[in-house]
Amino acid sequence: MIPARTAMLRVLIALTVFGAGALGCLPARADGVDVGKPSSMRNLVPAGTIEKQAAQEYEQLKRQAASKRALGPDDDPQVRRLRAIAARMIPFVDRFNPLARQWRWEVNLIGSKQINAFCMPGGKIAFFSGILDTLKLTDDEAAMVMGHEIAHALREHARARMAKSQIAQFGANLLGELVAGGRYAGAFQMGGSLLSLKFSRDDESEADVVRLDLAARTGFDPRAGISLWQKMAAANSRAPLEFLSTHPAGNNRIKDIERHLPDVMPLYERARDSRNQ
Repeated sequence: MIPARTAMLRVLIALTVFGAGALGCLPARADGVDVGKPSSMRNLVPAGTIEKQAAQEYEQLKRQAASKRALGPDDDPQVRRLRAIAARMIPFVDRFNPLARQWRWEVNLIGSKQINAFCMPGGKIAFFSGILDTLKLTDDEAAMVMGHEIAHALREHARARMAKSQIAQFGANLLGELVAGGRYAGAFQMGGSLLSLKFSRDDESEADVVRLDLAARTGFDPRAGISLWQKMAAANSRAPLEFLSTHPAGNNRIKDIERHLPDVMPLYERARDSRNQ
């Protein structure tokens, strides 16, 4: 049996070899925010596998919503608004993940009182009507929500979380042997629902920063991130929000936004001026 220390060394070597550049995700460029390279851990889970599962779960969700007449029709004003916001953002996604331009992006609205939204791997976006209606989101605020969820997909947080879960399950020794033999890609079995996946606080913070950059380049005011979280906090004080169980808010969240505004406001001003010409 390979000693645990040796196995872990092999894992680290493999993660370095199959680093971020090998599979297409690049660090942000100098203009705007810089969040560095995405987690190399994600490379232990094949992108195609997780995107296929995401597409299947997304279709199932749509079918369930349609059966309850809760899937927003194409001509619904809110559906059109959300798709217009996404259409402005998607051209800029390759800054954080060049492969994302090839995703089959979808945006849908589900009639529900849930205050929630998500973007699954492969660009499958859904908003629940509760987040729009309860918080009375402006276009800028809706863009903040969408940009945050898109950022999770661009930075492939779901892949990384799955990999970490599998490492804990298999153990360092087994993983080291699999990686060393070049057979790691088939070792991971997808389990559970992507919709119930919880991201870490670091993932959430990174998604916050990335969404500021995306929104600013698209001409949405990144300062809306502050008013969004103020609305979230006010709503949560009346009744606990499910959204905040996976998207922790607080004064630190707002402070982080304020800290990065100098990086993104010039991008927003250029985009706004360009749209107004």
